[in-house]
Amino acid sequence: MIKLNFEKMGGLVPAVVQDYRSGEVLMLAFMDEEAWEHTLRSGLASFHSRSRNALWVKGKTSGNVQRVKEIRVDCDDDAVLLKVEQVGGAACHTGHRSCFYQKIEDGTVTIVGEPVFDPKEVYKT
Repeated sequence: MIKLNFEKMGGLVPAVVQDYRSGEVLMLAFMDEEAWEHTLRSGLASFHSRSRNALWVKGKTSGNVQRVKEIRVDCDDDAVLLKVEQVGGAACHTGHRSCFYQKIEDGTVTIVGEPVFDPKEVYKT
């Protein structure tokens, strides 16, 4: 098995998450060794939550899990690309399909797409 280089970024590697069918970039997160191993074992995209300093299994609260279909590692072994099946249709905690829903054009921000779910209802905030 490949050994990722977690040393360059203080124990983390960036993980780009992409829809395995459409190629749409859904989100960017970070993995530590625990999240990497959990992803490999479970088949569910798992990350390191920097705000909680804990393992974060994507979709554990919302039900919008990411089933890993393919994993790629870059040439320096310090970045990961996860190609996933996005269950529930939304990757972003704001309810949008992708975390990259803000389009910058001519100095103006345009919101692309509508939320798939209401985060206040899902996260009970």
